[in-house]
Amino acid sequence: MAVQKSRKSKSKKGMRRSHHGLSGASMSVDKTTGVRHLRHHVAKDGYYMGKEVIAPKVKKEKQEESQTS
Repeated sequence: MAVQKSRKSKSKKGMRRSHHGLSGASMSVDKTTGVRHLRHHVAKDGYYMGKEVIAPKVKKEKQEESQTS
């Protein structure tokens, strides 16, 4: 088993760990709506790169309540 010759200083330990830091998620802003979203992901309103890719979801509960009453 390997044994170190001498103790590592706080500075050397910190320099080694400097690469372990996490960066925040990179966000994009949609051209048409201005909504922030993760890069290469569709925004919640269904737009991606200025085009509507997915139709926005409509809550079914409210529609069912209005139809039954």
